Amino acid sequence: MLTHLSIKNYALIESLAVNFKDQLSIITGETGAGKSILLGALGLVLGKRAESSTLKDSLQKCIIEGQFSISKYNLETFFEQNDIDFEAETIIRREILPSGKSRAFINDTPTTLQVLNNLSEKLIDVHSQHQTMQLSDASFQFQILDALENNFAKIESYKRGLTLYTKLVKELNALKQEQAKEKEQYEYNLHLFEELQSAKLKEGEQEEIEQTLDKLNNIEEIKINLSEAQSMAVNEEIGLQSMLNALTNNFNKISPFSSDYKELYERVLSLKIEFDDITSEIEDANENVSFDGSELEKLNDRLQLIYNLQKKHVVDSVKSLLELQQTLSVKVDAVQNSSTIIKEKENEVAEVAKKIDVLANKIFEKRVKAIPVLVRKLEKMLSNLGMENTRFKFDIQHSTSYFKNGKDELQLLISANKGANFGELKKVASGGELSRIMLSVKSILSTYLKLPTIIFDEIDTGVSGDVSQKMADIMQQMSKNMQVITITHLPQIAAKGQQHYKVYKQDISNNIVTQLKQLSESERITEIAEMLGGKNVTSTAIEHAKELLS
Repeated sequence: MLTHLSIKNYALIESLAVNFKDQLSIITGETGAGKSILLGALGLVLGKRAESSTLKDSLQKCIIEGQFSISKYNLETFFEQNDIDFEAETIIRREILPSGKSRAFINDTPTTLQVLNNLSEKLIDVHSQHQTMQLSDASFQFQILDALENNFAKIESYKRGLTLYTKLVKELNALKQEQAKEKEQYEYNLHLFEELQSAKLKEGEQEEIEQTLDKLNNIEEIKINLSEAQSMAVNEEIGLQSMLNALTNNFNKISPFSSDYKELYERVLSLKIEFDDITSEIEDANENVSFDGSELEKLNDRLQLIYNLQKKHVVDSVKSLLELQQTLSVKVDAVQNSSTIIKEKENEVAEVAKKIDVLANKIFEKRVKAIPVLVRKLEKMLSNLGMENTRFKFDIQHSTSYFKNGKDELQLLISANKGANFGELKKVASGGELSRIMLSVKSILSTYLKLPTIIFDEIDTGVSGDVSQKMADIMQQMSKNMQVITITHLPQIAAKGQQHYKVYKQDISNNIVTQLKQLSESERITEIAEMLGGKNVTSTAIEHAKELLS
């Protein structure tokens, strides 16, 4: 509920502050007095775009504040999600700077216009003649039907399911696209993979082959040097082994005479033992040196295969070829297994679709059930508003398509005169009729939903007399469940308000400013009398005004 509004330096307003109460409040004033300015300022609080041209004094900033009592609106979660302190009496402030920049605050916390818009939708519904066209919007028509049957919990469940369904369908399409793309490369990738797999590569084998080939290609030189080394080691007369034996015997004979000789003996003996071992290995190596032409050819062929694969795949190691083989294996498996994966995803999509279809069917059934109830209520209410021959027909079809609020398609048709054919609402109903229909719809919704504050901006345009009286009765009835603020030119409606405010212009030192004040009982009588008979208030107009107020 809007409890307070203050405006500074906006359009024709220098400074204005007003308190609002619950139930029905009336705002009246002459044409051009500034009612649209008031709504414009309120629009800024609700998150509309601002311009520096709206400043009355272009050197000063404009400040607009709205205070709302929101303890019964269940908005704690909204405040928590947007990291804003929740206050039962919440204050929204907009500041427009001379530079044209604007700032928005909720309970003194800076916020964005998007957050402000989202919050304001839950606080105030400003209804103008332009918004009567909302009646032709199928989503609004669905909202009416869903309110009558309390469909909103099911619709929220459906929306969550639809979000999951959309996500899964997107994943399924991506898998199918990837499969189609991979299939184009499948045969080539399979050939490359099988070629590498058949090569049976082992990490480190290239270096081992290259080393073995180096040995085989130099076998003659190796044989010559090993034979010479063996001869130098074991020759009986001048061989190193014989000489070390003699040296060992010499030091063995003198080792008892000195610890120094003994140490030398032990060192020479150690050298002899090591050299005997080396000699034995030289003999073995010399005996095992052999040339195998077939082995050489086999190793050369193997190395050439590795070189060819490396050149083909532009890599320089067997390790890189093995990594490529693993990558190709994954790609080949992906295509070979993609049908199974896609089938599993299709089953997942079908399972979710089945669940949301059940919800959509229940939503449809409830909407069908709500239609005759809504039609009956609308036709009865409009009959009291001078549209006794108006008939409605809702054409609802359950489709195969998924929409954001179900699977239904809806068309509202109207016949405004007895015997007339049904046609689209916007083509059949006049502006005044649309206003009365919208008022009836809002009245019906107010008994089913916790609606925010509603502001009717001259919804009574095009009506008068007994119809305006009935419209006033409807607004007064609505105000028992919610705060209703009505801007009107009709005295019959103005007299129904619990509070009455007047917008007027005032000349202060040759400066025209817009003012707003709450009228006292006597001022209210005068205002309604002027609405009845003009500026020259007669005693008859006064009596008529008192009669309306009573």
